[in-house]
Amino acid sequence: MPTRTQVDYYEVLGCERTASEAEIKSAYRRLALKYHPDRNPGDSESEARFKEAAEAYSVLGDPQKRQRYDAYGHAGLGGAGGFDPTVFADFGDILGDLFGFGDLFARRQRGGARRGADLRYNLELGFTEAAFGAETQVQIGRAEGCTACKGSGAAPGTTATACPACRGAGQVTFQQGFFSVARTCGKCRGTGKVVATPCETCHGHGQVEVERKLHIKVPAGVDTGSQLRIAGEGEGGLAGGPPGDLYVVVRVADHPFFKRDGASLYCEMPVNFAQAALGAALDVPTLDGGSTRLSSPEGTQTGAGFRIRHQGVPNLGSRSRGDLHVTIRVVTPTRLNAEQKKLIERLAKLLPVPDIAEKDRSILDKMKDILS
Repeated sequence: MPTRTQVDYYEVLGCERTASEAEIKSAYRRLALKYHPDRNPGDSESEARFKEAAEAYSVLGDPQKRQRYDAYGHAGLGGAGGFDPTVFADFGDILGDLFGFGDLFARRQRGGARRGADLRYNLELGFTEAAFGAETQVQIGRAEGCTACKGSGAAPGTTATACPACRGAGQVTFQQGFFSVARTCGKCRGTGKVVATPCETCHGHGQVEVERKLHIKVPAGVDTGSQLRIAGEGEGGLAGGPPGDLYVVVRVADHPFFKRDGASLYCEMPVNFAQAALGAALDVPTLDGGSTRLSSPEGTQTGAGFRIRHQGVPNLGSRSRGDLHVTIRVVTPTRLNAEQKKLIERLAKLLPVPDIAEKDRSILDKMKDILS
């Protein structure tokens, strides 16, 4: 097997580089079930594959780490890779049923402290806002700790008591064949405590729904699909657990003139016949609302391309900018007044009839032979 620094995380999970988050999570779950040490006792190879899959998912399952890995490979992780047992937390209920995963997390979850859920917000941005960056406010609804009971769920002046079903452990354990299986306690839902007199504000949940306005700073160069992670702005944790994160997913509106591909901009510049034939100085619009001068030579044809450096979109996380690519489109007039028509008729008599290229002559000759 290749060394740790050479492992391709997508190959480890058996996923394409375009795989969705759900596909990556499903692939990791399948491998974790297959190579779990309880299912393969004494098998060092299975244990190595189990840890390798966890390492891969700890990177590809995190949107920010995945983005850096896709762009720069292992060098972009800055040592952030490696085996991380906390990635099993998402699958504790499913894997615990088979292999006693609950025992693996008992120390972390006992007492009820749980990290809050991550939230997603879809942010619509204008074309130029995405290119040059913007600051905006978003309003999100989220669960936060109840201030009346300080997150305990118990009415003021009362306290929660140890759960009689799990004796405060938050989990119940039983024997299933050769395995010791731990499951989240159904009575206290893993908190280890029960509330006899619920708080009237949160009805014993320890959390309440609130609306929050957040100030979001969008960096220059984001594009449709970009994700901004706002740490600690997700839902509040339970029983003193840390809050989750907020992921702002960007969608960029189209532009009536420009098209974008990464940091490059593309546009079509219409010119009339005279400008194309004689050459012209063209004022090409730029994304910042100004214009830049482009000189097209004599005899410019439809489809001719020109590049204007550093007039594209700023590169995300960099001070550099892409280029603006201009394609010439010669516009043929559809309505002529009498004077214009007379001038073009005179010009037609002076201009030579376009000759067919030699290779095109041979094609025409073959067509004549076929039709004769």
